[in-house]
Amino acid sequence: MPPDSTPAPTHNAERTSTRGLRRVVAASMAGTVVEWYEFFLFATAATLVFGQIFFVDSGNPLDGILKAFMIYAVGFIARPLGGIVFGHFGDKYGRKHLLQVSIVMVGVATFLMGCLPTYEQVGYTAALMLVLLRFIQGFAVGGEWGGAVLLVAEHSPSNQRGFWSSWPQAAVPIGNLLATSVLLASAALLPDEQFLSWGWRIGFWLSAVIVIIGYYIRTRITDAPIFQQVQNEVKESKAQAFGVGEVFRRYPRGVFGAMGIRFGENIMYYLVVTFSITYLSTHLGADTSTILLLLFFAHIAHAVVIPYVGRLTDRFGRRPVVAAGAMLGMTWGFIAFPMFDTRNDYVILMAVTLGLLVHALMYAGQPALMAEIFPTRMRYSGVSLGYQVTSIVAGSLAPIIAVALLRAFGSAVPISVYLAAACAVTLFAAIKLRETQGVSLHDVDEADRQRLAVEVSR
Repeated sequence: MPPDSTPAPTHNAERTSTRGLRRVVAASMAGTVVEWYEFFLFATAATLVFGQIFFVDSGNPLDGILKAFMIYAVGFIARPLGGIVFGHFGDKYGRKHLLQVSIVMVGVATFLMGCLPTYEQVGYTAALMLVLLRFIQGFAVGGEWGGAVLLVAEHSPSNQRGFWSSWPQAAVPIGNLLATSVLLASAALLPDEQFLSWGWRIGFWLSAVIVIIGYYIRTRITDAPIFQQVQNEVKESKAQAFGVGEVFRRYPRGVFGAMGIRFGENIMYYLVVTFSITYLSTHLGADTSTILLLLFFAHIAHAVVIPYVGRLTDRFGRRPVVAAGAMLGMTWGFIAFPMFDTRNDYVILMAVTLGLLVHALMYAGQPALMAEIFPTRMRYSGVSLGYQVTSIVAGSLAPIIAVALLRAFGSAVPISVYLAAACAVTLFAAIKLRETQGVSLHDVDEADRQRLAVEVSR
């Protein structure tokens, strides 16, 4: 857990005891670990299993993987819809209640995935059921991130918001770490035939236990005082509103700026943790258990470094850290794929770990930066839009585009160019956004009230 340090808040209403803040961080992380464990479990299974058991064997393993990645993309398409719905009701009724709904939804969908029949048993009906469950899973995860990070960001003192709100970000690689660990253990302990037959299902069934734990932890916290204050104001004022339409109408630059910050980071992450499995296993013939073991260690490094990067954003600002990550991300593909081609496990581990460390520079400060762009009455909707809508054209398509480029050219150079262009978009967004380091969320709300007052007086 975070160290026991209590900075002096810049606003009395932002004061939350260190013990209370750590409890909020734990609740946020618990649910986030659960939901991303389940989301990434699907990603890894799509690469290793789904292409073989849910589709006809065409003779080219990339064809089955490509189809599995298309179903994988369905979750990303559903995420913005979940972000819109959960964001709307989260701004109206509170972050805590919506987070409890989201964790149950994703848990049920993931458990049922482990019960699905295969193509040999029911034909393409199996793939259709997988699509439906993937949509529900993505819808729930779409509402998860905004609420989880806002629980922490709205409880945090202004001068350490980057640090504290980066902890839910660290929960994402922890969830991926758990998913990788379960599949790694299953693949290592079971023969390939048994793993493809039923071993892969174990990780999906385990989600039921993890969900119960995460749900219970989330019952122990409350929404931040700043949200409760603004919620009462919105009820009493006809001028104040919330929701997607209100966010786009009043803060379009903030929404598009958040999308730009997210774009390169999201593409890079899924190239590093998802497509790299395909490249190493299918293109280079690496052993599945070895790949998962290397990713296991890389995820540990990623989770550890994220809070430290969050602290850097408090010290040096959000924009410089993101910009540094974007510039380094533009070079990663040109360095990493030649390292993969060495087929040396230690060199491959260095390449994957380097990619995740660079990713952390773009990723750790996002909750603080996005929370500081939008006022409280529409913050859930704003951060969910900025974060989740981007995933449709970024993370969802990244593995598909990368596989298609590899299939067409037989080379990783076009993939490296694709990543460099994506990170250039994030670099541009970081340059254009205003710096929000240390801003009080109460000041953001006050500026919003003044804008409303001017409009009403006209």
